[in-house]
Formats: sequence, C-alpha cells, structure tokens
Amino acid sequence: MATNKIHTTNYSNTLIELAEDCPVASSEIPTMKGDKPTVATMQFELISKHPYTLTSDDVIFRIYADKNDLIPSEYEAARTVFFSKGQPCLRTSPLAKRYGFGIHANDEGKIALYGIETEAYQQLLKDENVTKVKAMRSARK
Repeated sequence: MATNKIHTTNYSNTLIELAEDCPVASSEIPTMKGDKPTVATMQFELISKHPYTLTSDDVIFRIYADKNDLIPSEYEAARTVFFSKGQPCLRTSPLAKRYGFGIHANDEGKIALYGIETEAYQQLLKDENVTKVKAMRSARK
C-alpha cells in the first residue's frame, strides 16, 4: 500500500529575511481591504498574537481553512489533503515581501515576526547559528 507523502512548509532555526525589493524601511502592520482581511492581515494576526506557538504549516493551513469556511471537525482530514500537495512556504508571505517583517522559526519550527527596524531582527541577522533565507521578490529581475 502506497503512503501519501505529506509536504511541509516548516523551517527550523531559520530567519526568512525581507525580500530584496521590499519597499519599506521599517515594518508596517497590514490593513484590511474594505471589510475583508487580506492574507497579510490574517498571517499578521495569527503570528503576532501567538509568537512561537504556531508552525508555518499551522498558519498556512489555518488561513486556507478560514478562507474555505472549514469547521474544526474537518481540519484533520482537510489538512492531510492540503499538505499532500506542496504548498508555498512563508518565503512568499506579503509580511516579508511588502510589510517589512522577518519571520523567524525556532528549533521547534514555531514562528514569530520581527520588524526590520528592531534590534531583535538585527541580532537574528548576525547570529551565525540561524540559517538565513530571503523572501521571494515581488517582481522579476
């Protein structure tokens, strides 16, 4: 019997740095579009209110579940199906591409946000034990 591969977007001990073409010099809290939350506002709310308690997979799935009006009893089965295909990781997050936030994953893969203007972000950049990856650019070179 073949087992289905489960993909993950989780990082461990890694800082997702700002994209090279991020337009801001200090972090900005994303705003809603009309009365609808954007992916950026949903990610910001989840991660900023729960630093180092959720993984990247948790955040990405929760936003998918909210957008598709899933109820908690459906989460387990839906999550298995969702991660049976590869999903874009937080390197594609508007928080790191547009809003000036680095995303740090600790040793357990739990994530937190750091504005580029903060001392903590600068410390993570200097830390040789933390892997650095850049967020995806918004525009092609």
